Amino acid sequence: MENEKRIEKLKEEKYQAIFGITKSTFEGMLVIVESAYKEMRKKGGKERKLSVLDMLIITLGYYHDYRTMENIAFDYGVHKQRISEAVSFVESSLHADGSFSLPSKRELVERASDIVIAIVDVKEQETERPKKNRKSHTQASKNATR
Repeated sequence: MENEKRIEKLKEEKYQAIFGITKSTFEGMLVIVESAYKEMRKKGGKERKLSVLDMLIITLGYYHDYRTMENIAFDYGVHKQRISEAVSFVESSLHADGSFSLPSKRELVERASDIVIAIVDVKEQETERPKKNRKSHTQASKNATR
C-alpha cells in the first residue's frame, strides 16, 4: 500500500513525467481496471499479490521506461510471470472498455499524412569476418569425416 500513499501525494504535473499521461487519464484508467478486477473477482479464485493500483503503475512504467519485466519483478518482490500477468490484465481491461484503444493499422494508413519522403543518413560499416585459411578449412573437414 506504499503506492497508494505515494500517488496521493503526487502532484498533477508529475504524472506526465512519471507515467507519460495526465492525472485525469491515470484516474480514468484506474476506474476501468478496478471495475474489471471486481468483475473478475465475482467468479472467485485466489487473491492477487499485486493490487489494482500496482498493476496499473507497473503497466505504465513498463511502457514508459522500457524496463524489463524481471527488473520490475525484483522491485515488487514477485516473479516476472506476475508482472506479465499484470500487464496483460491491464491491457485487456483497457482494450475491452474501448476508451483507450489505439487506432487500427488501416485507420492509420488511410489518414492523410504531410510526410512524403523520409531521408535516412546511414554510415556504412564493414562487417569483420574471420580470414579464410585453406589449411585450417581442409584440416577441419578431414577431422569431421573421421
